Amino acid sequence: MPRATGNIIASIERDGFALVPGVLNAGEVETLLAALGPVDGAGRRGMLRVPAVAALAQSERLLALVRPHLPAEPRPVRAIYFSKTPEANWLVAWHQDLTIAVRERVDVPDFGPWSEKDGIPHVQPPVQLLEQMLTVRLHLDHAAETNGALRVLPGSHRLGRLAQQQIEAYRTQQPEQLCSAAAGDALLMRPLILHASRRATSPRPRRILHLEYASFALPDGLSWHEDA
Repeated sequence: MPRATGNIIASIERDGFALVPGVLNAGEVETLLAALGPVDGAGRRGMLRVPAVAALAQSERLLALVRPHLPAEPRPVRAIYFSKTPEANWLVAWHQDLTIAVRERVDVPDFGPWSEKDGIPHVQPPVQLLEQMLTVRLHLDHAAETNGALRVLPGSHRLGRLAQQQIEAYRTQQPEQLCSAAAGDALLMRPLILHASRRATSPRPRRILHLEYASFALPDGLSWHEDA
């Protein structure tokens, strides 16, 4: 196993995240931005329907990044384009990514509660399934504290699903880490890691292509809302 790959595996197991530099070069970032197109508001869901996004998400380059961290072959199941700009500038409180997007609501044991985002059904799967997922955040701009780079609480992914009171308590015990990144870098993270971001204080955009991978099949009756 290459040393760099081993370091990434160790970081994700220990901390719940790892930064991988230079996954995309400058030309690829510009090509991807052109394919993503303009955004009204904070972002856009359903991006696996964009051919360039689906092709990138299924590329061996990204699958090779994800594969060592999941127990079975990964598949991309959701893509969101986030665009933080002076016109769309928001605060994200400390939270875990607990839901998956599905095509329709089907009540299945151990799945719930249900919610809806932009008309899309979302449900919380069992924790053991969330632990078989990995998120890849592709930075399409330089990200720093001034334009809302992600903040994480290392190690919090090992605590399971947390109630709000538990989140507040853990914040007092664990120093946060700012995930500064350059355009083209990828942040790999577990959905259960506590993360947040501040409002930007500079006019520089912070655009992210957020890709979620899973290594399990949904129970009969449920299907992914997106499937590349």
